[in-house]
Amino acid sequence: MIDAANVVGSVPDGWWRDRAAATERLRDRIADLSERGLPETGAPVEVVLVVEGKASRVAGSPTVRVIAAPGEGDDRIVDLVREHAPRRTYVVTADRGLRARVTALGAHVLGPKSIR
Repeated sequence: MIDAANVVGSVPDGWWRDRAAATERLRDRIADLSERGLPETGAPVEVVLVVEGKASRVAGSPTVRVIAAPGEGDDRIVDLVREHAPRRTYVVTADRGLRARVTALGAHVLGPKSIR
């Protein structure tokens, strides 16, 4: 699961001018992640991009499932980690609070650089 707002916000490239477009660029940039996998897995993975706020209108793609959070994206990610238990789950974020919440549930956390 990818914390879209956090990953998009980790690069000062003007994302704040159009959050939805920045999120679409992220979605397109990680399109092959489902096939190539994460460096930690080396195997195909299901890619879930959790969006919120102005980026909620971003659509999924054939290889990236997009889930719009009804409120805070972090809360939706925690719910998804619970739903996926006991399967091995990776969360991509630099948010310390989210990191603590999902590791307490058994998820593994990677930083934004892991998918760039």
